[in-house]
Amino acid sequence: MDLERKIMRKMIPVFCLLASATLAAQDYLTKAATERYFNVVRRNLETSADAMPADKYNFHLTPGQMSFAEWLDHSTQRNYSDCAALKSESVPPAEQEAAHLKEKAQVSKALKDSFVYCADALRNMTDQKATSSAQVSTALLHLLVHNNEIYGNIVGYLRVSGIVPPSTAARANQKGKKN
Repeated sequence: MDLERKIMRKMIPVFCLLASATLAAQDYLTKAATERYFNVVRRNLETSADAMPADKYNFHLTPGQMSFAEWLDHSTQRNYSDCAALKSESVPPAEQEAAHLKEKAQVSKALKDSFVYCADALRNMTDQKATSSAQVSTALLHLLVHNNEIYGNIVGYLRVSGIVPPSTAARANQKGKKN
């Protein structure tokens, strides 16, 4: 009996360690998606909205492309649509209202509000929920991928306007800190 107790006393911490490691591994997909992708593209788009001068919001890189404001409005609309799916609720009216915004203050505020809405959706997201249906999985992937595509498009607008894109500025700042 004494030997069994000694073994059990030694095994209990091992089991606790394994259990905590298993719990820590849960929701890796959604945590990684939020921390590595959502937060980064959110910062890049919001900072871009702030950096672009108000008189450049209706600027078109080429005649066939959307204006800078239209790109941000598009992001706002998709954020509301995708994150409503993540929250299992109806798309808020702000999604339709965004299509008509043109002024920097309105466009920027709407974009930031849409990211707050999405951050709330992601705060309650688990890996289990993220993979629970094709609609939810698609909304999560679309939120991340599409916003990065939009950012890729507006980088050209920033550069032509003489503005260093936020992602480039962030990398330059990191390199400066290492030296």
